[in-house]
Amino acid sequence: MKNNEFSLRIINWYHQFGRKTLPWQINKSLYKTWISEIMLQQTQVATVIPYFNKFMLSYPSINSLANTPLDEILHHWTGLGYYARARNLYKTAQFIRDNYNGKFPTDFDQVIELAGIGRSTAGAILSLTLNKHYAILDGNVKRVLARHQVIEGWTGKASVENKLWALAKTHTPIKDTQIFNQAMMDLGATICLRRQPKCNKCPVNAGCLAFKAGTMHNYPTPKTKKKIPVKTAYMLIICENKQTVQLKRRPPTGIWGGLWCFGEFASKALYNEYLHTLDLPSHEKVELASFRHTFSHFHFDITPVLINIKVMKTRQIQEEIGILYYELNHPPKVGLATATQKILTAVKKRNNNV
Repeated sequence: MKNNEFSLRIINWYHQFGRKTLPWQINKSLYKTWISEIMLQQTQVATVIPYFNKFMLSYPSINSLANTPLDEILHHWTGLGYYARARNLYKTAQFIRDNYNGKFPTDFDQVIELAGIGRSTAGAILSLTLNKHYAILDGNVKRVLARHQVIEGWTGKASVENKLWALAKTHTPIKDTQIFNQAMMDLGATICLRRQPKCNKCPVNAGCLAFKAGTMHNYPTPKTKKKIPVKTAYMLIICENKQTVQLKRRPPTGIWGGLWCFGEFASKALYNEYLHTLDLPSHEKVELASFRHTFSHFHFDITPVLINIKVMKTRQIQEEIGILYYELNHPPKVGLATATQKILTAVKKRNNNV
């Protein structure tokens, strides 16, 4: 199949079957496309849509995003995961406010220098919004190209990715780049599915080498699986009058970076030792149901330990060292990890029922 025939078939398919009414496609702007592309990294469209809509209502412009406290941004992001994306959005919004008068840049070299934006994301923002001639290579596009030309090897490997980039650039037409790139993403998301591809509905199946050989499920080559390690921790919930819990801000980078979480201890002995240093008044201590939270690279088995006391002795001092007193019945708008939310729900339920 010739390059122009490939792109023409993809474009014609899009006109008939492509997605044209996603929230970020309505009244397009560089800002909307940027936010959507970041949210869509490693996240399904159906999950992103409500977050995107709420985000746009709260932050209709780059400056409104840049001028908002990071805690509020993280609060809006709670549950979406991969919180480094939110921190990078915030950092980039402030950079654009301060260096580009609040207007998203249109030069590729300037876009790719922004925090959280790589080659494919930069190309997507400029091509999908301004129809600029840049190829893209997200997960969906990688899957379509790897199957069509039976490209062996894990797509995260540099040599394999370079082959896919060469294919993407070859196929991306100068005219209708915007339509072609959107169509490639849509094709991967709705037809060239990871597990049950709908090959009979694919507009380029005639030239697809994997389809001809019946080996679609072999591509893209999966990454060699490693045994996912398991980490365990006890999380200490100090709760005053069954209404206010103590949260600590995590370091700005790493797991749950910048979010408010509970104190974390590797063993009972360690959290008991910590409790002893607090010299708490008479209190109730109970272990709540353990649960597993899974990250991309490890399982995290968490046992929440609830400490109910009547009055905090050292609130004033603790407020000065990164501790937040979170009202269960009147929750503040701060960034919380999903695991933290789960524990807060369990604490509130238990304290209301006891």
